[in-house]
Amino acid sequence: RMDSLTFLQKIMAQHPIPVVICSSLAEEGAQSALKALEYGAVEIIAKPRVGSKQFLEDSRLMLCQAVKAAAAARVQPRSSHTVESKLMADSVLSRPTGAMIETTEKVVAIGASTGGTEALKVLLEALPANAAGIVIVQHMPEMFTRAFAARLDGLCQISVKEAESNDTVLRGRALIAPGNHHMLLKRSGARYYVDIKEGPLVCRHRPSVDVLFRSAARYAGQNAVGVILTGMGDDGANGMLEMKQAGAVTIAQDEETCVVFGMPNEAIKRNAVDRILPLPVIAGAILTAAK
Repeated sequence: RMDSLTFLQKIMAQHPIPVVICSSLAEEGAQSALKALEYGAVEIIAKPRVGSKQFLEDSRLMLCQAVKAAAAARVQPRSSHTVESKLMADSVLSRPTGAMIETTEKVVAIGASTGGTEALKVLLEALPANAAGIVIVQHMPEMFTRAFAARLDGLCQISVKEAESNDTVLRGRALIAPGNHHMLLKRSGARYYVDIKEGPLVCRHRPSVDVLFRSAARYAGQNAVGVILTGMGDDGANGMLEMKQAGAVTIAQDEETCVVFGMPNEAIKRNAVDRILPLPVIAGAILTAAK
């Protein structure tokens, strides 16, 4: 006689197991799914829409990925109290054209997947209101990213919003890629902005961390700071290597504080990472790197 969230709270407090949430794309579904992540669920997937062949094909990949990620996740007992409020990225990226005005303004690019919603909360809450501009890819279905951004915006000193095309990357603001769309960092003169694009799944994801990181390498170069957080698979590993080769500072979350060590580990194995750090100190490292 319990609703699903009550059951999830009890099971995570008494006998924690990996849980994948399959939710509708409605606004109320997004809010419930975010609460489920707070209570200990490790992944969200969207219920497939009947009659949409491409959506069903993409959902097959995403469902398999979510189950594999859950199987590898390390879950911890949670208190039952209520919490407050495989394609290459070249298929999406374009080449920079024309000369760009020199700038020293820093941009922080962050990628995360399984376990990333709570990791991002910890990281962003620790940043001051004047932190360097941030662009984020968190693997999450459409509709959920808007609710996720709104939740973080209410908790953090910086402002957080779901990105729209042509949004300027500003100090004190984080832009989160909208679900089911890729996000690229671009530059016009000394202004950094984001471009939101459709396109195929890249590294089995849309949005893809690789797409964001590779665009950061091309348009920000040594002015970028790359951070790869907990997640399943290898999305972002090649892009982080490009960032490092372009002169960016690159940081990976360590194994002990990851829910799933897949994405950081793949970047580390490619020698794409300058520093491997526990989650609680990454915010400080970002501030130091972005000075």
